[in-house]
Amino acid sequence: MYEHHDTPLLSRTQFLRRVARHGGVSLLVIGSSLGVGTVGYRAFAGLGWIDSLLNASMILTGMGPVDTMTTDSAKLFASVYALYSGIVFLAAVGVLFMPFFHRILHKLRMDS
Repeated sequence: MYEHHDTPLLSRTQFLRRVARHGGVSLLVIGSSLGVGTVGYRAFAGLGWIDSLLNASMILTGMGPVDTMTTDSAKLFASVYALYSGIVFLAAVGVLFMPFFHRILHKLRMDS
């Protein structure tokens, strides 16, 4: 997926394509996770669509829940979704920034 340290840096156009691909993957993962959370809050907590989206967004970004969960199933869903969201958000950010980290490390390796 990435070039070997013996090969030259990608051109700016190729690098921007790589960044766009990684950004697309990150958006897809975050968007689908947000969709799962919204549907889950709607189904398990009985919230409206906008409130479900708000709760899913807040949990996914690590801000915390907005509404109080009253049923056991809603509480279980919220806890599982919170654990899942923490991992997914960090992974998506890692995927998004990986091309930049790789390019910096590749450049430093070429300079030495």
